[in-house]
Amino acid sequence: MKKLKLDELNRPDIIAFKAQEKLPVVVVLDNVRSMHNVGSVFRTADGFALEKVVLCGITAQPPHREIEKTALGATQSVEWIYYPDTLSAINALRIEDYEIVAIEQAENSTMLNTFQPDSNKKYALIFGNEVDGVSDEVMASIDECIEIPQFGTKHSFNIVISAGIVFWDFFAKLRL
Repeated sequence: MKKLKLDELNRPDIIAFKAQEKLPVVVVLDNVRSMHNVGSVFRTADGFALEKVVLCGITAQPPHREIEKTALGATQSVEWIYYPDTLSAINALRIEDYEIVAIEQAENSTMLNTFQPDSNKKYALIFGNEVDGVSDEVMASIDECIEIPQFGTKHSFNIVISAGIVFWDFFAKLRL
């Protein structure tokens, strides 16, 4: 077996990417501290052709070399916007008819494997701070909570791992 070279992957350029149909998913970062995590979310959002990334609160914004270390240029391909607080972002997304979904461990959450996204809806997926998770005030304003099943001794996955799992799940359920 031979690995494919970059020019054999047939990926769109930035102009074509911006014009192509996107998965009806926006990712919302609720006070994410690590710029490497922010960059990795951009890169993963590019990989699954999500609509945009919404950066909130203390979450760093491009351009920044620490974000670019992991984004590898995805900050130019993926649309993004910044809000000073996550509730303002949620209010704006609600006006645009997004279903507001936290990715969190919570009472009455729906396990990711049983969640079935509706192909007629748009989703805003909220990922929280690396230590505190999605804030309590944001949890009070969501429509749904999805939890990733876990079976080990650790209490949670890294935000980027969680994002990759959830983005893939939505992509597989909505596009494959």
